[in-house]
Amino acid sequence: MTESSGKYDTIVIGGGPAGLFTAANLLNRNVLLIEKGEKAGRKLLISGTGQCNFTHSGSTGDFLQHYGKNGRFLKHALHAFSNKDLVTFFKKAGVDSVEDRNGKIFPSSYRAADVLEVLLNACSGSKISILRGSPVTRVEHYNGTFRVLTARSAYDCRNLVIATGGMSYPSTGSTGDGYRFGMMLGHTIVEPKPALCAVTIRGYKMAVLSGISIPSATISLFHKGSKTNEHHGDIVFTLKGLSGPGIIDFSRYICEGDLLRINFIGKNQQAFVEEFISHAQISGKTALQTWLKSCSAPKNLIKFMIEEAGGAAEQPMAEIQKKVRTKLSELLCASPFEIEKLSGYKSAMATAGGISLNEISSTTMQSNLIRNLYFTGEVLDIDGDTGGYNIQAAFSTAYCAAMAINMNLEEK
Repeated sequence: MTESSGKYDTIVIGGGPAGLFTAANLLNRNVLLIEKGEKAGRKLLISGTGQCNFTHSGSTGDFLQHYGKNGRFLKHALHAFSNKDLVTFFKKAGVDSVEDRNGKIFPSSYRAADVLEVLLNACSGSKISILRGSPVTRVEHYNGTFRVLTARSAYDCRNLVIATGGMSYPSTGSTGDGYRFGMMLGHTIVEPKPALCAVTIRGYKMAVLSGISIPSATISLFHKGSKTNEHHGDIVFTLKGLSGPGIIDFSRYICEGDLLRINFIGKNQQAFVEEFISHAQISGKTALQTWLKSCSAPKNLIKFMIEEAGGAAEQPMAEIQKKVRTKLSELLCASPFEIEKLSGYKSAMATAGGISLNEISSTTMQSNLIRNLYFTGEVLDIDGDTGGYNIQAAFSTAYCAAMAINMNLEEK
């Protein structure tokens, strides 16, 4: 067995916001934070294109609606350390916040580096030992002690916090290490997959519409022929498929081979056909494209859909064949898009899946399998919508873990 190079009350693996904030809130300063990279917080620095949208406005109840099916797990954590608490934390450290018209909250400087500096200073002021450039290779547990091994050394501790993030943006060091450590300690891993990402569409024909945005589209998800979910949001056509907040936030539910049906105009097919027939009977000479302006869809999309249905933009409505009308109703009200693949981890903003929440206390983030083992941040099976929800979850879960460790050490 490798001889220990040091003994600590707590070791935190991972130098992202979850790891740094956990360490900064520990009262006992015999703490070691191990970061695999030469610099901590690399993923944080690129969040929000470098502007760091670190949380969102709204109540805790509203927040819980932005984490998919696992949102309820965060109820205690978000109450214990809320978005308002996070804004206050940064304000006390000299970083003011600004809120945009969509409720996203940023540092007033719009510099992610300012957010990271606050976290690093908090750890420095608490005399936390930070070991950089030292990837952890293995974790062990025996007789109430954890051993954390790197390529060069081994370290022992009473409390172990795994805050290694997910697998998105692997160039920043997020390569799923925490899942491996969790399995070494007997934890179940919910299969990870890219989240908050765009999708590539099989047989895609709409590259000519790249960059066009559709506000408030209705997106229905079908898996093996059955409808499984529905979402509303803005979508954007890309060169290879679909993106935009509506797709990105919904991607946690989407799998390869699934079918999306998108309603671009807010009317169901039956209503569209009935209105079409009624207008054609009253004003049959109206050009098809002219009538479709009432659908409030982009002109280029309307033109594309007319051609795809086999019609002509200037054709009088009374002359439109039934098959063209039926096809047009499908393309505008339930347009089918088969998922070829989700964008990979290199471009996904978050990771779905991770350490199973069934094995974690939602109040302390402590393992239900091994006492004094904690998981915080994105390594857990939690993924939030765009808008600062994931970073807030990292801070809130880190706070809960730190408070639990402080209480345990007081009782020692």
